Amino acid sequence: MKTKHVLLPFILAIFVFINACEKDDPVDPTPVANFTASKTTAAVDEVIQFTNTSTDATSFAWSFGDGSTSTLSAPTKSYATSAVFTVTLSATGPGGMVTTSKDITIIPVSSFTVADEANLNNTTPVQFTNTSKGATSYVWTFGDAGSSSSTQADPSFTYTVPGTYTVTLVATGAGGAATSSKSITVSGVVDSRELFFIEYGNSLIKKLALDGSGNTTDVLDIAGKGGVGLAFDAANGKIYFSDFEVVPEGKIWRMNLDGSGLEAIVTGLDDPYAIALDLGAGKIYWVDNAGNVSRANLDGTSQEIGIVNIVDGGMRAIALDLENDKMYFYEVNFENLFMANLDGSNVVSIVDSVYGYTILVDSVNDKIYFDEQNSATLIRANLDGSNQQTVDAEGSRIYGSTIDYTENKLYWSRRDAGEILRANLDGTSPELLKSGLSSPRGIFIKE
Repeated sequence: MKTKHVLLPFILAIFVFINACEKDDPVDPTPVANFTASKTTAAVDEVIQFTNTSTDATSFAWSFGDGSTSTLSAPTKSYATSAVFTVTLSATGPGGMVTTSKDITIIPVSSFTVADEANLNNTTPVQFTNTSKGATSYVWTFGDAGSSSSTQADPSFTYTVPGTYTVTLVATGAGGAATSSKSITVSGVVDSRELFFIEYGNSLIKKLALDGSGNTTDVLDIAGKGGVGLAFDAANGKIYFSDFEVVPEGKIWRMNLDGSGLEAIVTGLDDPYAIALDLGAGKIYWVDNAGNVSRANLDGTSQEIGIVNIVDGGMRAIALDLENDKMYFYEVNFENLFMANLDGSNVVSIVDSVYGYTILVDSVNDKIYFDEQNSATLIRANLDGSNQQTVDAEGSRIYGSTIDYTENKLYWSRRDAGEILRANLDGTSPELLKSGLSSPRGIFIKE
């Protein structure tokens, strides 16, 4: 029995040790990181609510993929740009840190306004202002019969026919595209302007109503007086036109707007082609087939024949830049586009190896237009001939062009195609105003 008493303390010590081991702290569980989003596809500036469903975590770190972060348990977030963003949640607890991620797609917001929307009419360009958010490119369709469109951010468009039109804007960003539409009503306003032109094939000077009707009216029968140059003195209500029908008895004629009061102010010319007016100085300029640039008073007096002469040359077009005291003219035998001072001095070729039949100066925007028949194009360039851009590539000879600054439109004739067109100054959104004409030539617009 004594042996039993000796072993008892030893057994009790073993029991205490085992019991102590069973009561050590348990191992901390690893957190589970997880969350949901109220939207996985949302628009720019739309608020997204993130709900944290993590377990065994005590702190959280959010990264929203656009550089912003949060330590809230369940944050909200909106995005200012369109893209696909990876949202990451790091959940941290006693058992460590675990990370999970989800992709959120943000699409742009497409929206726009219309200037003076209650007073739109068919003679004034409609200005659209883009109020989209998060987009990097845009496609507009204007709902007209020609399915006209634009990729400009804030385009303008002229509706020539009254009616109700649905304008649609598709705004695209890295995260996708969004579309918005608006119905606009364009009222009819009678456009009293008229475009005068020579219809050489029918020996007529005519005028085209710019009210959208396409109606033309004969102004003067010029049988036996055919030419290509046409100019308008608005201050005195006079029309000037060139006549190369009888060689070498070319003439320049002057008449009233209705065709009355016809008089030859210059005679005995060798095939006069284009003409241009300097109304401030009271001068008319013309070019001829003998290589001359010449000028005279508006009544034909004080003639200065050959203030510029290109030996063996043949001149076809002339335009004046009165803002800079310059003139431009085309020589077709050696194929050069020249610039000179208005008095004929300082002649320089600004574009070599080109020839054509029309030149137009846009002194408001410091541009010139010229048709180039080697490439069969109408070209827009800087005043020095640089930075050339194609406006029309139809290949028809062009003997007339003008600009209407009230609507910022370019007008030109296609002689071979028998057409008169207009477009934006860069050639976009072209409109066919009249077809079926017989060799239309010089043009001007009377307000």
